[in-house]
Amino acid sequence: MPARALKDRIKAQISAEGPLSVADYMAICLGDPEAGYYTTREPFGATGDFITAPEVSQMFGELIGASCLAAYEAMGAPDRFQLVELGPGRGTLMADLLRVCTLRPAFLKAASLHLVETSPRLRKIQQETLAGAPLKPDFRTTFADIPDGPLILIANEFFDALPIHQFVKTSDGWRERQVGLSADGGFIFGAGTARLPDDAVPPRIAGSAEGTILETQPAANAIAEDIGARIAKPGGAAIFIDYGYLETGPGDTLQALYRHEFDDVLAHPGEADLTAHVNFEALAAAAARGGATALPPMTQGDFLLRSGLLERAGALGAGKSREEQEAIHDAVERLAAPAEMGDLFKVLAVTGAGISFLPFDSAS
Repeated sequence: MPARALKDRIKAQISAEGPLSVADYMAICLGDPEAGYYTTREPFGATGDFITAPEVSQMFGELIGASCLAAYEAMGAPDRFQLVELGPGRGTLMADLLRVCTLRPAFLKAASLHLVETSPRLRKIQQETLAGAPLKPDFRTTFADIPDGPLILIANEFFDALPIHQFVKTSDGWRERQVGLSADGGFIFGAGTARLPDDAVPPRIAGSAEGTILETQPAANAIAEDIGARIAKPGGAAIFIDYGYLETGPGDTLQALYRHEFDDVLAHPGEADLTAHVNFEALAAAAARGGATALPPMTQGDFLLRSGLLERAGALGAGKSREEQEAIHDAVERLAAPAEMGDLFKVLAVTGAGISFLPFDSAS
């Protein structure tokens, strides 16, 4: 069904049932079975709307693979464990990760690979990418479908696409922001009747001026708590990588990408990618509620440099042409430079008791 029809269906739903929360609007735009962005479009790469770190360079997935090997050893090298990726994109990260893990045959022998992906179209691409990989993936619809056992989990640019709620400060408290219809039939934001409880607003934000927006991420937090609970019992480790912020604060981070350009989030439902910055403070707290240990987060640049990005780039470029070496240098800059992905993206590691996850420091 064309995206234009999705816009019309959303308008019809609002007309019949009233305004939608921002979370419901995001869920429809991204996940509608017939016209949702992730169910009908190719979001990744030059022909899509954005390029993720694994598509920038093989070094990204390789360094994450090295951290997973170290976590496996810290777990006591279990005979069986679940290797999981949430939202695997085109399967590129996992392909690069598994190539590194061939250095430790026991890791591959013990691992059962699970990819959590809801899009049949993306599952097909992931299957093609991993056709020659040393592990064959089992596809799962939700994290809850993962079998029991020790766990090593990767989530790169997964949480940013989960629906968020927005609340706007008004004269009578924080009201949920909604998507409704204007007098001429277009989409418009407004404040609904649902209210954010006062005890859910951090004291440093409570006195914000009217019109201030505060975002919450219950869907992301619920998954992080479930992961924390799984890791706390049989043991394991998880790494979350996304663009976001380290401390809860006010601000509207909801954004749309349409044909590699930023767009009005209400302009092209089903045609544009909708995302929001991830609250890593809330994500870490949720994992801790599940019983896991959230290690002090760091920027993607720090994570990659401490993991050996420069050393890997040097080895990869040895003996190559000047053009190839320049391409590797450009990839390092794109991944780790503060002005590129280095500072915007944050990395959080979550572990079971006594399990380390290099290159992260132990929890204070």
